[in-house]
Amino acid sequence: MRLRTRLTAWYAGVFLIAGVALIALNYWLLAEWMPMDGAVAARALPTDPYGSYATIEAAQLPADTVVVTGEQLKASTMSTVLWQSIIALLVAAVIAVWLGWVVAGRVLAPLHSITTTAHRLEATRLDQRIELDGPPDELKELADTFDGMLDRLASSFDSQKRFVANASHELRTPLAVQRTLIEVALGAPDASDEIRRLGAHLLDTNERSEKLIDGLLLLARSDRGLATRELVWLDETIEDEVQSCASLAASKEVTFDVSVRPYLVEGDPVLLAQLIGNLLRNAVLYNKPGGTVSVRLGRELVVSNTGPTVPAEAVPGLFEPFRRLRDRVGTAGSGLGLSIVQSVARAHQGSVKARPNGGGGLVVQVNLPETGVRQPS
Repeated sequence: MRLRTRLTAWYAGVFLIAGVALIALNYWLLAEWMPMDGAVAARALPTDPYGSYATIEAAQLPADTVVVTGEQLKASTMSTVLWQSIIALLVAAVIAVWLGWVVAGRVLAPLHSITTTAHRLEATRLDQRIELDGPPDELKELADTFDGMLDRLASSFDSQKRFVANASHELRTPLAVQRTLIEVALGAPDASDEIRRLGAHLLDTNERSEKLIDGLLLLARSDRGLATRELVWLDETIEDEVQSCASLAASKEVTFDVSVRPYLVEGDPVLLAQLIGNLLRNAVLYNKPGGTVSVRLGRELVVSNTGPTVPAEAVPGLFEPFRRLRDRVGTAGSGLGLSIVQSVARAHQGSVKARPNGGGGLVVQVNLPETGVRQPS
């Protein structure tokens, strides 16, 4: 039961208890005020201006006069008062429930603002604040505390992202120097076969490190959000990335099955190309010889492959940085592919989800907000 409903029920319950107590008190006072036990009453006639009354014998009244006893009059009066009080209480209870619902809604309105703000928050969007106006009560104190916590979280996240970006950027220079030195050593005419084998291994290790650094830089960039936006045809980007992955697919004996339609989004073209490229390269690298990569762009982008079986419980962990399946360890990937895809999608107010493909492989669905503009014919 929602809090507003519980508060309304409490208001109505307290009102009903107070109303029943008031009716009981009035009923008791009325019973004490009407002591008519055993009296015979007819018509009360004032005999003097001071309000004294005379009693007329029943035999002296006309034949059509209704004569009631005091007990009957008292019982009739008490019954009428009781039923009218109950009806009035029920009507007032309905009004009290409505007023309780309205008052509870106004009291809980600041909590709804806090909840709505919390739902809008993400690691990449910590700029939302409640900024509650009103008297300095408990709810205002709660909202201000929540805003202060968000300020501290935003500062912490920004510091972390800046550190990752700066560290990744600083590591690129020594890696580039190392690659140059290795290439120069391998190009020396007196280099032995052992040195050449060692140099080739070092170059491969250096290339993996550079890819990892580039992935971290891209992840840090997408986590900071989009600085600028422009219109991007997603279908054209897909076709370009498919061509870029053609040689990799040929070396792995993997074929592409592509079906796209015009799809216009607003965002960063470099990040969107990286999103699609990561999906395609992952689908090729973690495939089997003779397998296929299916690319469908309809209401959303769906990329699936025919690789090894992926356990359903392992799918959520694939979106975490450096998380890979056990049978994928040692491949050319760095474990950042799906993390970058998810980060770029969130930066474009989109979403990503994945599920195992029947018969082996993985199906990744990317939902990006499409603009209302259509490609001219």
